[in-house]
Formats: sequence, C-alpha cells, structure tokens
Amino acid sequence: MVRTMPFSRTYDGDEPQRVNKWLAQSGVCSRREAEAYIAEGLVAIDGETVSDPGRKIARGQTLTLRDAALGAQLTVVVHKPVGVVSAHPEPGQTEAAQLLTADNLWRAKAEAPVGKSLPPLGRLDRDSRGLLLLSEDGVLAKAVIGPESTLDKEYLVRVDGRIDGRMLMRLRHGLVLDGRALRRADVEEIGPQRLRFVLTEGRNRQIRRMCEAVGLTVVDLLRIRIGPVELGDLPEGRWRLLDPRERAAMLVR
Repeated sequence: MVRTMPFSRTYDGDEPQRVNKWLAQSGVCSRREAEAYIAEGLVAIDGETVSDPGRKIARGQTLTLRDAALGAQLTVVVHKPVGVVSAHPEPGQTEAAQLLTADNLWRAKAEAPVGKSLPPLGRLDRDSRGLLLLSEDGVLAKAVIGPESTLDKEYLVRVDGRIDGRMLMRLRHGLVLDGRALRRADVEEIGPQRLRFVLTEGRNRQIRRMCEAVGLTVVDLLRIRIGPVELGDLPEGRWRLLDPRERAAMLVR
C-alpha cells in the first residue's frame, strides 16, 4: 500500500473557534464527520489528542488529522487518452475507470480500486486528453466542481485558424454560452496555432465551443492542471493515487 501523510493545518483566525466548525468551514469534512473523528481519537492539536467535541483551536495552533480519518476516501489521478470517456460509456466505449488496473498504476504499490464507484470530478470529453480526477470524496468534489469552486484548470490547446489580438480578447472575456456569460478566462498564445487556457469553470465542451465562437477549430486539447494538482510526467493511460498533501492544498483555496 502507498504510505500517506496526515493532514495538518495551522489556525490563523483572530478568535478561537470550535474544531468541528473550523474543519467544516475549511471544506475538510462536515461538522458531523469532525465530531466522529474526535470521538475516534483521530484529531490532535499541537500533538495532543483532542477528546472534547467542543474543543476550540486558537491562533497559531496546528491541527492534525491522522491518516485513518481521510484515507478511506479514495481519489486517483488519471492521464486520460483520446477515445476514452470520463464516465457513462456507450456500448463499445472505454470508461476512464477501466484504466485503473494494477498494471497501469504508476511508480507505486497499491491495490487497484476494483468495484469502487469513482465518478469524475470534472469531465474531459472523449476527444480530449490529460488530467482527470476520479473520486469517492464528496468534500473534494465540492471543492473541485461545486458551484462556489474557484479552483482553476489549465489546458494546452492546438487549433486550426488564424489567431489575432481581437480574438484573444474575446476568448478572455465577453463570450456567452447557453445564454450565460462566461467567467473571465486567462488565454494566451504560446506558439503557432497553440493556446494556453486557464479557466475557473467547466461548461460542457467549453473550450471547443469558445474557439468555435471566434472561428477556431480545436485539433488537440490537453488538461495539465487542476488547482495545485499537475499532470506532470504521468504517462498516458496510467494512474496514481492523489497524495493527501495535494488534497489538503485543494481544500485550502
């Protein structure tokens, strides 16, 4: 099995706050889950196990959740190839979860999550490739794809068509899809027929439709980052476990 690190965070609020409330507001878990963790002896402040469900944490104190608290909620990072669907495959299609075999695990030892339900946290369409998160972690799902999520996603896109300054301005701000204005996007030209997109939302086939709206056709689309989690050198078709430190970083934002 992969060795994990405990979750740890230092409280920086001005006034002391109940541990369960702070963890819930931080998106780490619900209040009820926090109380259960305390009852199980899985919460510590400055190294001392917390036993009182009403315990408060003060500024400068560090709270630690032991491995067992968050280890049961599995999240994997997949490099999805073109032709593989994120979820709900039609007959003859390959679903991303089917890639989660022992042979495809990258640079670690772990059991393949056979039989687990791992929905995608933000899909990639069949013709796109790159970073895909599959998870049973509801708290993380809210942080990544919830309506209040501000996590940004980064894409490298190759297009057909002539790129000019006016087109880039429209891609950055001013486009409307499905009757709703898009959030402001970071879009830059990084080479001939190549664009870099950073988005804080995930509408259906959003980048392809944005490009179509300005007269461009997407030839290749690669997602390389979701918040602090990067695709890095994970090979196409392979998967790894999400590190607890990566999870914690996604919840901080």
